[in-house]
Parts: sequence; structure tokens; C-alpha cells
Amino acid sequence: MGAFFAAATGFPTVVFTAALTVVVLFWLLVALGAADAHGHAHVHLNSRAHGDGWGLGGVPVTLAFSLFTAVGWLISYCASVLFVPSGPVGVLVGAGVLIATVYVSWRATKLFVRPLHRLFPDEHGPSRLDFVGLTCTIRTGRVDAGFGQAEVRSADGSAAVVQVRQTGDDALAGGSTGLLYAYDETGEFFWVAPYDSALDPGTGPGRPG
Repeated sequence: MGAFFAAATGFPTVVFTAALTVVVLFWLLVALGAADAHGHAHVHLNSRAHGDGWGLGGVPVTLAFSLFTAVGWLISYCASVLFVPSGPVGVLVGAGVLIATVYVSWRATKLFVRPLHRLFPDEHGPSRLDFVGLTCTIRTGRVDAGFGQAEVRSADGSAAVVQVRQTGDDALAGGSTGLLYAYDETGEFFWVAPYDSALDPGTGPGRPG
């Protein structure tokens, strides 16, 4: 048992041991419900591994990283026991083993995630552009060209507070309804205009509300 811990906490395996500890703790938290799989402040389990050039796209990034870490730990542990001597020479050999392990683990993970692609159909995540065309409720005392916030509800019913700006003389006050008609990616805010439900062909006079 002592030899196992010595190899697991020795270089280079300790690099993967630390990463594997984080992975195990993360999935334990998910299993216990302590980690919010869909929360904004946590890792999103459905977020995809970006960069298909790495060959790991199409599956949740947490799954790809977990597989990579597990494979890397196993390879580095076996290589450390078999090839890495003690002493200064062991550090040099361990560095080479670490580099080789990262490469081999990446190649192995590519093979593992390939058949899993069909289990995770491509889904586009929500975008701020989805809010364009929706009505909102002004939550600040005023809205002008440099200040303003509003609350908007997406199609799934979730609410979000967004930055809004307005030009023109028809000032929007707190509690009034506005229409988000454009998004400024540079400033990260929405252009908003006063909204009159009577002008909406879907809810105007003679139409069901």
C-alpha cells in the first residue's frame, strides 16, 4: 500500500492525481445535488468541449476532461512504477513520461468520446440575441443613452436582468414596458424603445391577449 501511495504522489503521477481528485470531488457534488449542473455560477454539464481540432468536441467538456484525467492517471502511474527511477535522473525521466502521457491520453480520449457523440445531440445554448424582439420591464428609474436596466423573460419562462439604452424623447421610466429591438455587442447592452401593446398585431384590439 505504501508503494501505491508513493507512486501516486510522486512525479509525474502527482500531476494527474491532483486533477483526478478534483474530478472525483466534482462528480460527487453533482451526484449529491450540491453542484448546480445548469447554474450560471457553475460548470455547465452540457457545455461542449470547444475546438474540434482537438478531437474532443461533441460531448460535455466535463466528461471529456474526466476521461482524459482518468486515462492519464492510469498511464502515468504504470509508467512511473515501471520506468521512472529515483533520484535526479528520475526527474528527467518523469518529465518525459509526463509529456508522453499527455499525448497518449489525448489520443485515447479521442477514441473514447467518438462513440459517445450520438448520446449528446447538438444543442445551441441560449444567446443574448434571443432576447431581441421581446418585451421587457424597466427596472431603473430612467433609461437613457448611458444608463438603464430591464427585466426580460425568455421563451422558457426564465427571467434575466439586462443592460438597456435608449435614444429619443419618449423617456422610459421604472415599471414601464419596453421593446428590445437591437443588441450592441461592443457595449453589451440592448437598445430599447417604448412598447404599446395596442400596436402589436397579435394583441391589439379584436385580437386575443
